[in-house]
Amino acid sequence: MSPQIAGVLQMLALIAALALACRPLGDFMARVYSSDRHLRVEKWIYKGIGANPNVEMRWPAYLRGVLAFSAVSVLFLYALQRLQGSLPGSLGFASIDPDQAFNTAASFVANTNWQSYYGEQAMGHVVQTGGLAVQNFVSAAVGMAVAVALVRGLARSRTGELGNFWSDLVRGTVRILLPISVIGALVLVACGAIQNFAPIHEVGQFMGGTQQWNGGAVASQEVIKELGTNGGGYFNANSAHPFENPGGLSNLFEIFLILLIPFALTRTFGRMVGSLKQGYAVLGVMATIWIGFTALMMWTEFAHHGPAFDIAGGAMEGKETRFGIAGSSLFAVATTLTSTGAVNSFHSSFTGFGGGITMLGMQLGEIAPGGVGSGLYGMLIMAIIAVFIAGLMVGRTPEYLGKKIGTREIKLAACYILITPALVLGFTAAAMALPTPGDSMTNSGAHGFSEILYAYTSGANNNGSAFAGLNADTQWFNTTIGIAMLLGRFLPMVFVLALAGSLAQQKPVPATAGTLRTDKPLYSGLLVGTILIITGLTYFPALALGPLAEGLAS
Repeated sequence: MSPQIAGVLQMLALIAALALACRPLGDFMARVYSSDRHLRVEKWIYKGIGANPNVEMRWPAYLRGVLAFSAVSVLFLYALQRLQGSLPGSLGFASIDPDQAFNTAASFVANTNWQSYYGEQAMGHVVQTGGLAVQNFVSAAVGMAVAVALVRGLARSRTGELGNFWSDLVRGTVRILLPISVIGALVLVACGAIQNFAPIHEVGQFMGGTQQWNGGAVASQEVIKELGTNGGGYFNANSAHPFENPGGLSNLFEIFLILLIPFALTRTFGRMVGSLKQGYAVLGVMATIWIGFTALMMWTEFAHHGPAFDIAGGAMEGKETRFGIAGSSLFAVATTLTSTGAVNSFHSSFTGFGGGITMLGMQLGEIAPGGVGSGLYGMLIMAIIAVFIAGLMVGRTPEYLGKKIGTREIKLAACYILITPALVLGFTAAAMALPTPGDSMTNSGAHGFSEILYAYTSGANNNGSAFAGLNADTQWFNTTIGIAMLLGRFLPMVFVLALAGSLAQQKPVPATAGTLRTDKPLYSGLLVGTILIITGLTYFPALALGPLAEGLAS
């Protein structure tokens, strides 16, 4: 069987698995977020944190809950790293330096999981399991809560109430993320991933010296890093490490975990707004972009350009032979079209166009299908923009799901789509203009520029993957990428929740013969075009200086 056919079969198997799982999971999540009952363990948590889960919140109160919880999480994780040298289970590692501790705390709380350190050489069991793994759960639950708040804003009328943040946070963690993670961890252990608290031990001679390996609760952290679209890795090699991703079956399973909740949330959206067709329309747009990007990535990486590629069967540099080009391409597209950031291959070694595809996937806003929660609310923002553009073309006040998109709504949506590009391009320009940051580039020219552009694209979009080749463990990059991650995560949430509150207050407008049907293929095509055009106009000049220039020169 040729590698190309094997890649197609892997993709078809993945689509079939997602099709089987997304419907029941999406319906279940809709019931979870619509229920008025609380589990006993949830009641204990509410009592412990002093929250009343039955109080409905307007958008400012909901936002205060998001920001307060996240701020406390940053402080806790920062303190845990700074105290690591004094904690049991530290494996003898010293406390983390202030700038790197800030970067890592911001990264994991912002659901980015950017890492400028070697995991097996810096973090002990307590920080890995009690700090980083915990944030993998709750940061994902925060994103899901904000998405559900926006869906409620579209579904409700004549009220500014969006639900209760604490209830949404706890339910997302306890009822959705934890059960799936337990099952997924068992699957990964069965595939060969490790799960222990073993100390550092020597495993024999390696190039004239001894080699040391860490143990760790890897399977349990690996499953939530993928399921919660967190990214990062227990080890520096990330999902290319055999302890995290032992073989082809675990690789496909991890890709399935990455895509599962973001795709299933479209079904949840359809259920909660009372129209499954609307959910299918959003799903169709996400799936179209994801399939298109995956096919394009496989084509660029399988293309033969010279004798080295001919011998290897494609661009095998930087890729694991366990996964091959197909498994690496599937993973790369899945991780950059979502806010995951886990990698099973060296993105810097992809072809020029292949590296550009990974960057473009993030620059779309990671909405196909995107991160848990963030993908859905990002896509709904783009849906509102597309409705507004359609209204301009026909001279009619735009409407989406019976809600008028007026001046306030479109200003909030516009602010949302402008924040991330401003962070990415602003910080990239500063890094290239100043003398010191450029010293961190391993390569010069277009590829070196791509290293920095990718770093800020990954940070501001809360992805967390690295192009590699860039020494990001400096005060400049730790600080600026940390700031980009926090602003890129929480500033958009401000506008999402403000928009949700504005929509929830409206009275529904009845559909007429002139109403744009947003559950039809025509609108879905308009939405795909809107996403690609807005992204292209925003990022094309920067891409032309980096991956496009490199791809055309090769």
